[in-house]
Amino acid sequence: MKLIARNLDRSTTEEELSELFQEYGSVQSCDLVIDQVTGVSKGFGFVVMPKVGEAKAAMKGLNNMTIGNNKIRVKKAEEPKDQGGTGKT
Repeated sequence: MKLIARNLDRSTTEEELSELFQEYGSVQSCDLVIDQVTGVSKGFGFVVMPKVGEAKAAMKGLNNMTIGNNKIRVKKAEEPKDQGGTGKT
């Protein structure tokens, strides 16, 4: 299950984020979103946890938790909308 973690401190590293989620189970991948111009975190990232039960436990346990000075928000990541257009020709 792919989760999104928002309102992260800009200094949070992918390693720190991954460790936070690993307390709830195995983490397949962890990616912070980085501003291409400044090279600084945009304050959110995606975590993929292969076991749904572990991912749900992480969502419940980490959502609204204060990390550093920020109260983070964790939820299931929305799948991207179909990029195929409106279907009109």
